[in-house]
Amino acid sequence: MARVHNWQIGREMEYLHEGARPQRQLAGVFDINKCIACQTCTLACKTTWTSGPGQEYMLWNNVETKPRGFYPLGYDVNILTALGPQRWEGDRYVGKTIFESAPAGERVLGWRPEQLDYAHPNIGEDEILGNVSQGGAFEDTHPQWWMFYLMRTCNHCTYPACLAACSRSSIYKRPEDGIVLVDQSRCRGYQECVKACPYKKVYFNAHTGTSEKCIGCYPKIEAGDASQCFAACIGKLRLQGWISTPEQAREDNPVDYLVHVRKMALPLMPQLGLEPNLYYIPPIHAPEPYLVQMFGPRAPEAVRTYRAAREDPVLKGLLVLLGSTSKIISKFSVQNDTAIAFDDSGTELVRVPVREPVIIRPPTDRLYQIRRENTT
Repeated sequence: MARVHNWQIGREMEYLHEGARPQRQLAGVFDINKCIACQTCTLACKTTWTSGPGQEYMLWNNVETKPRGFYPLGYDVNILTALGPQRWEGDRYVGKTIFESAPAGERVLGWRPEQLDYAHPNIGEDEILGNVSQGGAFEDTHPQWWMFYLMRTCNHCTYPACLAACSRSSIYKRPEDGIVLVDQSRCRGYQECVKACPYKKVYFNAHTGTSEKCIGCYPKIEAGDASQCFAACIGKLRLQGWISTPEQAREDNPVDYLVHVRKMALPLMPQLGLEPNLYYIPPIHAPEPYLVQMFGPRAPEAVRTYRAAREDPVLKGLLVLLGSTSKIISKFSVQNDTAIAFDDSGTELVRVPVREPVIIRPPTDRLYQIRRENTT
């Protein structure tokens, strides 16, 4: 095992291969608080990439309801249970990763779902945790009754478990953008990648006898366009761009700003050790212990930062840029109450008012001398 630095857990860890980061890393940010689980992202991905034989059960992108939903069944519960206690000391994870916990003869601690585990993609949908008794009332947030939607696709991890587990070297990470792909010509269908990925975003195609996974819509990325699931989101909660390491973070890079500067967007289950490259703004109404388990020890502070965003013109401006363009945003600025997004070349993509103009019409139309009425 090699020793590599994982900044998400604040230390070096064991990994099968030497640490070699790509020239730049594709990344994404999701604002969980804005998701309505319309599944537009899921269908955009499904109709584009997984409509062929053997792909019927595959959802490269899915949206599940937490804490009672999972696709496949129990994917997070199973791996967290197998990993055992996960202890943090401040920002440093002192427990073991799935690479350091691998059983003898195995490269990664993992488990392989049964076929039926994929048969219930919407299990637990809209189910809250807790009981609402007769006469119960909601006031502000209500932590005793809660749920939230979690959107998931391949994290294109810096240290992919699927890549580490493959004995055929059929999984690789593109040096130009960090997207993780399966070389179908080398794959022999051993399914070690399916077993190893803790997020269960590698799938076996029984028709072709090979593994398949999200390809990051790399033809679109190469053209400067956002992936299908990002571009299709009607809730305007997704942002796709490039992430730097903490020491190279730039304040005009929107992903860097949310992840490194404001530390408001957090990885999913960082204690697993993969350094995933999708980041989540945690929900403001879920219990802190659950958020820490899902997003790490910075989750409570991230919630407080998000709640205070209305008082921060730069942060508020960046948040309104989410979903404002179907292009990849490489740079941004906030000027005179306007948020502006730019591509790699510095070309302006879009500008959005930070505060939408409000026009109050008088109750009487002076021109026609008639009274206006609200209609439904």
